[in-house]
Amino acid sequence: MRPITDDEVTRWRADTPGAASRVHLNNAGASLVPRPVVAAIETHLRLESELGGYEAAASAAGAVERAYADIAALVGAEPRNVAVTASATAAFAGALAAFDFAPGDVIVTTQADYISNQLMFLSLARRLGVRVARAADLGEGGVDPDAVRALLRSERPRLVAVSWVPTNTGLVQRAADVGAVCEAEGVPYLLDACQAVGQLPVDLRALRCDFLSATARKFLRGPRGIGFLVVSDRALARGVHPLLVDMRGAAWTAADAFVLADDARRFEQWEFAYALVLGLGAAARYAFDAGVERTGARAHGLAAEARRRLPAIPGVRALDRGAALSAIAAFECAARAAGDVMLALRARGINTTAQSRHDALIDLDRKGAKTSLRVSPHYFNTTGELDTLEGALRDVLAS
Repeated sequence: MRPITDDEVTRWRADTPGAASRVHLNNAGASLVPRPVVAAIETHLRLESELGGYEAAASAAGAVERAYADIAALVGAEPRNVAVTASATAAFAGALAAFDFAPGDVIVTTQADYISNQLMFLSLARRLGVRVARAADLGEGGVDPDAVRALLRSERPRLVAVSWVPTNTGLVQRAADVGAVCEAEGVPYLLDACQAVGQLPVDLRALRCDFLSATARKFLRGPRGIGFLVVSDRALARGVHPLLVDMRGAAWTAADAFVLADDARRFEQWEFAYALVLGLGAAARYAFDAGVERTGARAHGLAAEARRRLPAIPGVRALDRGAALSAIAAFECAARAAGDVMLALRARGINTTAQSRHDALIDLDRKGAKTSLRVSPHYFNTTGELDTLEGALRDVLAS
């Protein structure tokens, strides 16, 4: 793997106007958007103002198709596998809506799934009588693929759902190993890659998942308000589709009949923000050109440095556990609520984020932490910015 040069970091920072005025260490929340992404969005908005919305969409049809191709290239899929959605949560919900759950059906998940996913499972349990089974973790943290296999054989679930990189911790779960188990046992697999895309190499074939959901705004560095769902050829061939399709996802062929779109766009809705679609495509292209394996390694190294440095500050405890860790680093600041620390750092021009017990109830309870401060660097960040964070955090906690 070719090392990243100082010139590349300088260029990436020049493409990132916000990096000149703030220390942005909240890339797991929403990264700073690079100039080419902003340009793609602004260009289409101007076109809509000049031509009209429908006419601008028609004019940009080729660029929109290129966006699908760029997203597909980034995740090791084909354009026909990609559906653009309003968010990662909408993508995940669309995949869940492809299953006709009945009382007694089981969903197997993990101890570290994203809060919105867990709430969807619990809502299905309350409304439809679905049961939720959480697989046990490995000793070092993260779901145990053998525990997943045991649950598949004992429970015969309708679906396995895993968050590859949970939002509240640096853990990287063994997503491909779980995929191999699901494929061997013939159980559909839904992978939340919201925090993975843009910081980890993604290959739909290697992951062996039926569905992969993601967002633009996090490590992919795209705009807010848009995400995507990747649907495998295997799932498309089974005829899966969301409960409520609209005129983009299907054709009305007779008074009482419809025919599904033959690709993943059956999971889309007719109305979406074309400017954001083009911004998402530009973000995928920017990430692909930079090289996710290289840029992700740099981001992971900066997070590891934060884990090494910050616990030397009195009252700070690192919360990350797992054999593989990502560019998310979580800390307890025992003397202060993380939300207060986040605001104090923000007032000093440093962006982080805070999570409460309700954001990651199972994980934080097991670690004995009430709140956590999340630090998530990316490849355009520098060790000098970690110096700034460390000094500011010392001052905040000492005040």
